[in-house]
Amino acid sequence: MAHGPLYLELARRLREGILQGNFQDALPPERALSEAFGVSRDSVRKALDLLEEEGLVVRRQGSGTFVAKRATFRTRLRGFSEEMEALGMKPGTRVLGVEKGPATPEEAMALGLSPGEEVLRLVRLRLADGEPMALERATLPAWALDEVPPGSLYQALEAKGLRPVRALQRLRAVAAREEARLLGVEPGSPLLHLERISYLQDGRPVERVKSWYRADRYELLVELS
Repeated sequence: MAHGPLYLELARRLREGILQGNFQDALPPERALSEAFGVSRDSVRKALDLLEEEGLVVRRQGSGTFVAKRATFRTRLRGFSEEMEALGMKPGTRVLGVEKGPATPEEAMALGLSPGEEVLRLVRLRLADGEPMALERATLPAWALDEVPPGSLYQALEAKGLRPVRALQRLRAVAAREEARLLGVEPGSPLLHLERISYLQDGRPVERVKSWYRADRYELLVELS
């Protein structure tokens, strides 16, 4: 197992196996996982807790841990700038905040970091044709990016050979609160809230993003395959 919290490394390996289809139905029992990966039962439980929180597995009392049955939507993973250009709009960015510091426990869990490892946090207002489209809060490990790029985040990562190849993303409807003023909408207006963790080819998480999109300007187009 790699350096860092053992349960995070185990979660990464199991996540990789699930996404690659190596586990078609049930995962091996906790004892088998403990022996196979040389970790404690407690580390196994923490790893499964994380995968359950991500919606990848379902644990049934007395029966075991099962791969979650879910619809799979496949489309090209794009950054905001690429997505807006694909939609025929000119992307823009207004940086609202930049911070470097030790990862919080939540950030460390999401990005597979050891407690206290440094991260870069960005708060940006994303524009399309000069108008607010989304408020975005991104967190990246400092080993991937330690300063704000002048342009596209994904292009900056690609230049370092660290472009994400897939992501787990959640989407839900919310009402605008403190985001309303920045997005130019009335409080209570509908927004689309996206939470995404993006991964490299080797399975390492490289980006965690929370975005609030204006529902009156944005729609999610997904190609099914």
